[in-house]
Amino acid sequence: MKKINRRSFLAVCGAAAVAGVLTACGSSSSSTAASSAVSSTASSTASSAAAGDLSSLSGKIATGGSTSMNSVIEALTEGFAEVAPNVTISYDPTGSGAGITGAVEQTLDIGLASRGLHDDETGVTATTVALDGIAIVVNNESAVSDLTVDQLAQIFTKEITNWSEVGGEDGEIVVIGREAGSGTRDGFESIVGVEDACQYDQELTATGAVISAVASNPLAIGYASLSAVGDTVKTLTVGGVECSEATVLDGTYEVQRPFNFITNDSVEQSDAIKAFIEFATSEDAAELIRLAGAVPLVDAQG
Repeated sequence: MKKINRRSFLAVCGAAAVAGVLTACGSSSSSTAASSAVSSTASSTASSAAAGDLSSLSGKIATGGSTSMNSVIEALTEGFAEVAPNVTISYDPTGSGAGITGAVEQTLDIGLASRGLHDDETGVTATTVALDGIAIVVNNESAVSDLTVDQLAQIFTKEITNWSEVGGEDGEIVVIGREAGSGTRDGFESIVGVEDACQYDQELTATGAVISAVASNPLAIGYASLSAVGDTVKTLTVGGVECSEATVLDGTYEVQRPFNFITNDSVEQSDAIKAFIEFATSEDAAELIRLAGAVPLVDAQG
């Protein structure tokens, strides 16, 4: 397959950046505005986009799973539409566990998982398209700015129950996390070493819900994908290291996980699916991934 034209990708990058900023605002009007911005930019660049290589492709690609990958899959879908306009890609945000199950049971062409595969999840392959830092978030009013991995483990298992024990003001810590089966929860608990030991005050079913709950409670702590975190919450450093693209890529930020495409090993992929996976892992797509808030595996500046 020929290399997808960079000019087309970068034209969409501007739209993806606008969409990412507006989506972070969290309102329905913002989502509408973001969609309009992407459509407008795509239309204005259609005549100059060299999409001939893939324009003959057609079909549908069903994706679903990780809610943390929402911004990434949306950006990649918009970008792919520029070079393969006759391919329709759907996305059902049901959580990483459901994404993997969908790939196993062949109800999804591509499952989305914000974690690696477990030993018992066989018959499928994980293709990493990006990395993501799991940001530790607290209320903007919190006096705490840094925690160690050990302190996180103690907080989420309720060995530490008051903010005053970690340099904050007196107040009982409210622990907020994701539901069982969430890739974000699985990633956080495995990295911190608290699998099946966390004691949550609230278990929520979406990344945005965790951020909103922490934003509304001065005593709360939670975790969320770096790509989803805005200024409504405060992001802590972990062991003195901030959660950023640079620290995730160089490995100095400890709480990080992969963003994976999950495909069934026994299914012959259509040309459209193969092209989309190649697109998502290409050098040019890295710019779209970066603008969506995740960390690309290749250097889009090269």
